[in-house]
Amino acid sequence: MKLRLSRLSTAAALAALLPVAAAPTLAQPFPTKTITMVVAYPAGGDTDVLARILAEKLTARMGQRVIVDNRPGASGAIGAAGVMRAAPDGHTLLLAPQTMAITPLVLRLGTGVNYDPSKDFTPVAKLGINPLLLLSRAGDGPRDLKQLIDMARHDRTVSYASPGIGSPMHVAAEVLNHDAGVQIRHVPYRGVAPAVVDLMGGQITAAWLSPGAVAQQLGTGKLQPLAVSGERRWPTLPQVPTFAELGYKGVDIVPWYGLFGPKGMPASTVASLNHHVNEVLRLPDVAEKLRGLGIEPQGGEPDRLRESVDADWRSFSQRVKAFSIQAE
Repeated sequence: MKLRLSRLSTAAALAALLPVAAAPTLAQPFPTKTITMVVAYPAGGDTDVLARILAEKLTARMGQRVIVDNRPGASGAIGAAGVMRAAPDGHTLLLAPQTMAITPLVLRLGTGVNYDPSKDFTPVAKLGINPLLLLSRAGDGPRDLKQLIDMARHDRTVSYASPGIGSPMHVAAEVLNHDAGVQIRHVPYRGVAPAVVDLMGGQITAAWLSPGAVAQQLGTGKLQPLAVSGERRWPTLPQVPTFAELGYKGVDIVPWYGLFGPKGMPASTVASLNHHVNEVLRLPDVAEKLRGLGIEPQGGEPDRLRESVDADWRSFSQRVKAFSIQAE
């Protein structure tokens, strides 16, 4: 009897241990704490506004707070590198524009930027796209792209603004310079607002910006759109021709916004985040707000974002080298 009781006790003890031993093979619950969504730019810009719209809706859906953490510096590299080094548990994410795929290519060695956007992050979802818009000042500025290029062929003072060296706008402008056989002078700005002020004041001839950044000025007729990037005319700017229509097919850059996590995130966590983000992007009020920023919602599987990052990494590697684009 004692032997039988001993065997039963041993069996019970082993049975009690089995769930503990099996636990690591089960999917871990997510989220278990506040999710931090890093934006590597100052508050108030398109990327920041998009992040705050997404964070509010995800908080309501996921049962944990989602907060936005602005970590500007080094053209977005500081915030991106911080997320790259975070624990890959889904509680630290990066909401980034297409610039993240260009920054490592244009910053000088020794800046601490040492990431590969194709390998060092986990794509979660492609959030949206917006075109590049080339603008002049209404009234005495160039009326169309042809006039701008004609001016550049005869006047070395013709200039264009971009939000910074190595931005998609800068790269696209240099493609246009090359394809049109001109050298419109680049004037980089730290952000959109000062570029718009100088464009309207006549200090610069043209500016490469996103539609959402200048929606108010376009509405008042103070700026003249010359051309827009993309395969088709933009829905909110149907009167503006594409660069391809005007004979410059090389100006094909259409910036995107994506949500990323550190490398090595569990597939179940990525799937959960992707599902919730897609549901948020389908909400009518979210789509309306994004289109107000000039952003067309995208969504889809994580591989859709991965493909965009990989394609841009290859394309921009070639263009940055060809045009000798390097931050100071």
